[in-house]
Amino acid sequence: MQFMKRFIWFLGALITLLVLPLIPVSAAEESVEAPIATESTAATGSSEGSVLPTVSVIGKTDLTEPTGLARGKLEQYLLSKDPGPLSITNFLQHALRRAVALGVPANTLVLVLLFPLVGAVIAAARHLIGLRGFGLFTTAALSIAFLATGFTVGMLLFVIIILVASLGRVFIGSLKLQYLPRIALLLWFVSLGIFALLAISPYLGLNELVTISIFPILLLVLFVETYIGSRIGVGLRRALELTIETIILAVICYLVLSLESLQRFAVLNPELTVASVAVFDIFLGKYVGLRLLEYWRFRELFGRGD
Repeated sequence: MQFMKRFIWFLGALITLLVLPLIPVSAAEESVEAPIATESTAATGSSEGSVLPTVSVIGKTDLTEPTGLARGKLEQYLLSKDPGPLSITNFLQHALRRAVALGVPANTLVLVLLFPLVGAVIAAARHLIGLRGFGLFTTAALSIAFLATGFTVGMLLFVIIILVASLGRVFIGSLKLQYLPRIALLLWFVSLGIFALLAISPYLGLNELVTISIFPILLLVLFVETYIGSRIGVGLRRALELTIETIILAVICYLVLSLESLQRFAVLNPELTVASVAVFDIFLGKYVGLRLLEYWRFRELFGRGD
């Protein structure tokens, strides 16, 4: 119980640290302000209506969005290189250019090409370093959510979701429900928590949350079942350790996907990108030695052997 209280205090402090950078400190930022007004106040024009906050929409580069700055840059990179005659060494380049010409977003194609690299990074962290996390697909989905929201906003949502899920589980535990109804009720708590955060975000100046799409929110909410299942199976402490490892891996993958140089390489050399990841996965699967954390764990044993 004492550990749970410390964990809640830790999450509260982390939320504060994440919220503070999002609050605008100057009104001179270059942004487009769109005042929010209800139909009644717009019709009457009376000053007696409630004062509602303004929302500042700031453009950003988002690889997960089908439109925006990322798409334009990647399409320029694609058009800057002539693939030459069709052959076995450039067939993906021709397919990529053809798909973009027919309207498929370039950043979506690049994200699909780089997604196996995310899996390779997570697998390497497991087999070479010893970071387990909550598995490959959960960690990869979390990294995509961070890519769609940005690290600060994504972490804020993640921490609030985990906090609400933990508090909701304490309440639900007294009801003694079966597993699926319990998870469904937990989803009810999490959804209300996210709704409350989105509703008050304009008043707190958290403009990044105002324009967030449902896609990353759903990815983060799906993490709840994995987290709660882990708490039931291996206990709170081990579940938190796996959560921290998952966050570390997701942030690493997010940083990898955010590299503009890597995105440019993937769009200009898709064949090499796909082939190199496959070769790396094969060599990684052949490794049967100790992991880096295992060397640290058994360091005293190795010292006695010397």
